[in-house]
Amino acid sequence: MNKALFALLEEKVGQNGGLWERGLAEIIQSVALLGLSRSNFFNMAAFYGGTALRLLHGLDRFSEDLDFSLLTENSDFHLQDYFGCIAAELKSFGFPAEVMGKEKRFESTTESAFIKANTVTLLISIGVPADLIARFHQSSLTKVKIEVDVNPPGGADTVFEYVYDPVPFSLRSYDLPSLFAGKLHAVLARAWGNRVKGRDWYDFIFYVRKGIPLSLGHLEARLRQTGHFTETVALSPERLKHLLLGRISTVDFVSARRDVERFIPRPQDLNVWDKDFFSSLVDRIKFS
Repeated sequence: MNKALFALLEEKVGQNGGLWERGLAEIIQSVALLGLSRSNFFNMAAFYGGTALRLLHGLDRFSEDLDFSLLTENSDFHLQDYFGCIAAELKSFGFPAEVMGKEKRFESTTESAFIKANTVTLLISIGVPADLIARFHQSSLTKVKIEVDVNPPGGADTVFEYVYDPVPFSLRSYDLPSLFAGKLHAVLARAWGNRVKGRDWYDFIFYVRKGIPLSLGHLEARLRQTGHFTETVALSPERLKHLLLGRISTVDFVSARRDVERFIPRPQDLNVWDKDFFSSLVDRIKFS
């Protein structure tokens, strides 16, 4: 048994409501980040998104993917160049995992890949007791998706942060105001269809409750890049609030609650969710 990894896994499982597969996924995420940190990846890219918010800043919502953004557009960047350093780090911890690229869609601005491993094999490699391993089907897989925005909008600021498990290392991340801007872009611009991303709204609450100021300039750059803000004047706090209130008026928050409740420890905390609640948060947004 790898006692240190088993103790870390137990801690992660506890943070995920007793779900071993999520605890395992979070360890794979951290080991993948460690592998990237040992390369030159964070000289040209930064970590952002929900997993960055969880791992670096204590968000209590499970997040599935590893999201990154290049610092500047780079036509010579290929995510596949980093598969080896991720796979080598996973192997060094005894994790038999495969890193696989995903074919880039025409005109897509993201490069994607998956880390895939047999869940039972991973648990055996850590030394999880047989009675716990028996709960999992022999063919069950643990997957972590990796996405890199290769055509980043301007205005984001980055910082170096430390991660302490499974061993201490550093990485480059968007700072909190820039992370907030990325989340509000998702709130305003994501095409939901019939499946509202309640996870976006849950994270929005996190930023407002923590008093994290918003990088309005970075949000404007994101909205202009995707065509969701085309006015000739700059995006002002007042105009942003108007846009948010308009978006809130269209959301089915019953559907939003269903989307996020399986990812959080206390689903009952979502009972307050309605249009009036989220409208009240808009006036509490701070600006950097």
